[in-house]
Parts: sequence; C-alpha cells; structure tokens
Amino acid sequence: MNLRRHPHLPPTARGLLIGLSVSVAADRGAAEPCVEHPRPRSPGHDPPGTPGMISMTIPETRPDGAPTDGARVEEALRLLCGAPVGVDVAVKRLSRGSGVYAWWAGPSIFPDLPGPPNESIPSLRLLYLGRATSLRGRILRNHLRRSGSSTLRRTLAGLLVSEGYRTTWTDRVVLVPEDESRLTAWMSAHLRLTWAEDAEPATIEAELVRRLHPPLNVHGVDPEHLQAAVVAAKNSYNASSRPDEPSRTP
Repeated sequence: MNLRRHPHLPPTARGLLIGLSVSVAADRGAAEPCVEHPRPRSPGHDPPGTPGMISMTIPETRPDGAPTDGARVEEALRLLCGAPVGVDVAVKRLSRGSGVYAWWAGPSIFPDLPGPPNESIPSLRLLYLGRATSLRGRILRNHLRRSGSSTLRRTLAGLLVSEGYRTTWTDRVVLVPEDESRLTAWMSAHLRLTWAEDAEPATIEAELVRRLHPPLNVHGVDPEHLQAAVVAAKNSYNASSRPDEPSRTP
C-alpha cells in the first residue's frame, strides 16, 4: 500500500502497514532460487533490506563462522586451477598443512586420456587430484619417493609401458629402487602441481573429483568418466610381481 495516498492514517495503523510491507518483501526475496543462481553483490551497493535476505538464502559461513563446504570447494577450485608450478618450485613452497592437490601435464603426456585444461595455462591438462593431511609430506615422501604408498606412482608406472619399470614384492608390489628414482625424475620433468590448503580436505575431495573428472583417478569418479586404460594399467602393475612361492619338500 502507498502510504502517501493515506496521509491521515493514525500512527499505529501506519506502523502496522509498514511492518506488513516489509514482511511481504522478505517473503518474496526468500523464495528466489538464490542458491542455484547466486547474484554477487558489493557491500554498500544493495537496496535497503537486501543483505539480510541474501545472508539467509546463500549462507557463506556456518553459524560458528567457518566457511561452508560449498565455499571451500569454490576456493579450492580457484587455487587448483591457478598456474601450476614445477616440482622443484613446489618442494620449496608446500606447507605441512592439510589440503587438496592436483597434478598437471602437457598434451603430449597420455594424449588419449582427456583432462580439463588449466585456466591459467590452457596447454596443461589435469591428470590427477588427491587430498592429504600434510601436503608437503604427501607429495615429497609419497608421490615423489615411494610407489608402495602412492596410487599415482603405481598408475604412472603401469601407464608408462615404454619406460619398462620393474617391480618387486615386499608386502605389496613396489618399484625396484633404481626405477623409483627413474620415475621421480620423469615426474619432475613432465608434471606440474597446484594445491589448496583446507582444514578438512576429505569433505571436499569427492565434489572436486566429480566436477573436474581427473583422468587418472578411479575412486569417486562417475562411471561415464572412468578411464578403462587407467584401470587396466593399475591391474597390470598389481599383477607384475607376486610373493615367492614357498619351496615344497618331498
């Protein structure tokens, strides 16, 4: 109701009408699909009343002030899709905090395994995405050193048939020491890395894999994006060595 058309209403009635108008406006605002179609706004440039409605329909933080899972996914995507750095640079910058990480390579590396291009350097494509309780420990001690504790290394060894990596059996299939060193050198020469720190990476990893479709990932990948060549390479690696059969005595 336009109150200018009723200048003689008593103050009490005018107050009730104003409250009704605000309530109706708030109800209309809450019905908009803000979560599906967010409209970013700059502080100080919104009409009166808008910040209250936006904060209710698009919560960016939990009641305790921590970012929501959705906000953390978006921030991780922003950092993971930034310019990848070489291994030599990454080992100097990686923190000991938890988070997620992504490995990238040029188009000549596994050209039959399509991965999304990097936003900053489109000539690089995503290969693999993972999470870690310690980014520095996971990359340096596992991915760049021990095939026994790195799914990525085992997958790479299975795919790089032409390199002729040799395996042996301990309590699992591992590369022989010389070939562990050779694979680390190959990764340093051909792969690049991005990462994003996050306090609870396990809660965002699945959504990142679902949205990015890294071709070397198997777990958590939608069936239509699962790469048969990667599954075959992992199986081939796992079958390359077996425990020694105990000797049979007559």
